[in-house]
Amino acid sequence: QESIVNAIRSVPTLTYAAAAQVVDAAIAAAEAEGVPVNVAVADPGGNLIAFARMDGAALMSGRIAQDKAYTVSAFNGLPTHRWYPMIADEPALLTGIVHTDRLVVFGGGMPIMVDGALAGAVGVSGGTAEQDVRISTAAAASVA
Repeated sequence: QESIVNAIRSVPTLTYAAAAQVVDAAIAAAEAEGVPVNVAVADPGGNLIAFARMDGAALMSGRIAQDKAYTVSAFNGLPTHRWYPMIADEPALLTGIVHTDRLVVFGGGMPIMVDGALAGAVGVSGGTAEQDVRISTAAAASVA
């Protein structure tokens, strides 16, 4: 029985209330930036918990926001803005990995950490890469 106990681990996961708080923080940050965005919050497995598309945000950016959150979850909390610098000098990787379904290699996806563990991720899309990073960073920091 001890081997079964050692084979199970608990993973913290955002509640819907926490995900909604992240969405609200992202919208407030986007309003401060003056840019309409899509916001997606996912659990550590990349499953969507909450989503919002601000008035005027591009429809296609909705899927991108969800994929940014998924990318962060799928790679154990690696923010999406860190991808391109890691692969820029690796031609084979740069050419190949960007074709991976749902992988986003530009800014706007941030991990949501709770007590040092990945509890979810937020993806923001609709502004410039820099705006999306600032908005997603503020949103992720809203859960402490």
